[in-house]
Amino acid sequence: MRRRRRALPRGGLALANRGPLLTPEEVLERFHDGPKSGVFTDGSCEGNPGPGGWGTVWVEDDRVRAERSGTDPATTNNRMELRALIEAYKLLPPDAEVTVYSDSELCVKTINEWAAGWEARGWRRKTGPIANLELVKELYALARAHPRARLRWIRAHDGSRWNEYVDALANAFMRR
Repeated sequence: MRRRRRALPRGGLALANRGPLLTPEEVLERFHDGPKSGVFTDGSCEGNPGPGGWGTVWVEDDRVRAERSGTDPATTNNRMELRALIEAYKLLPPDAEVTVYSDSELCVKTINEWAAGWEARGWRRKTGPIANLELVKELYALARAHPRARLRWIRAHDGSRWNEYVDALANAFMRR
């Protein structure tokens, strides 16, 4: 006998595992752990593809210096993660010495480990085409234009205040 899958709440499996969507204000009241300075990014998508959002915030000593967010009516999660990082680098002056945090291990490895080799091979991978190539190229150029900014991975949904905050920015489109 086949078991029926239970219906997932709006936002899919990730949302089912984390609980209700919080506003940025609720995040600031609830969370206090994690790095106190840096640029934090996140992207999200309901369905893949589907409507999505991204968010980025630049904080210094636990105070917001700048933030941006946006939506796309038809996108993927990876595109939103890349867009968040692109917008993060656009916030920064070229000489900024700051850590840029993303909870997308794929995006961090793309820029820190793989993009240089892809560029050297004419933007080709050994195993096939590069997904979201136009965004990868744009992000890689921005990362290189900010040599003192370090891109680092941060664990998602572990209570890190500013990572939770950009998650709330990225998911704002679902609260409308």
